[in-house]
Amino acid sequence: MQNTQLTLEDIAQQCGGEMPLPAQESNGTVFTEPWQAHAFAMTLQLHEKGLFTWTEWAAALTDEIRKAQSAGDADTGTTYYTHWLNALEAMVLTKQLGTADQIHDLEHAWEAAAARTPHGQPIVLEN
Repeated sequence: MQNTQLTLEDIAQQCGGEMPLPAQESNGTVFTEPWQAHAFAMTLQLHEKGLFTWTEWAAALTDEIRKAQSAGDADTGTTYYTHWLNALEAMVLTKQLGTADQIHDLEHAWEAAAARTPHGQPIVLEN
């Protein structure tokens, strides 16, 4: 089981200090929704497997944020993890780790799994 008590600084140190860290809210929280933590964890896992560098990740995230700002995103911080998820999806497509159809199917599988999972229980995808 993974240590869930790591701080962002601990995670950054484990990643060689190169990982771009998400911002913390004024109350110290980082993730306001479970999906945000999942997207963050998936990004760490893919990097750990050597599928992209932190430099590539920072460029992908920066690109998504710039595109959103050009489209009118007010940059209040409330959409940060939407940009994070968009960058993750773009990275998966760019690196040919999956297709748009696979991402779409997985999104719907997660929605269905979340809908049938009692509050407080882990979400499990069915095979």
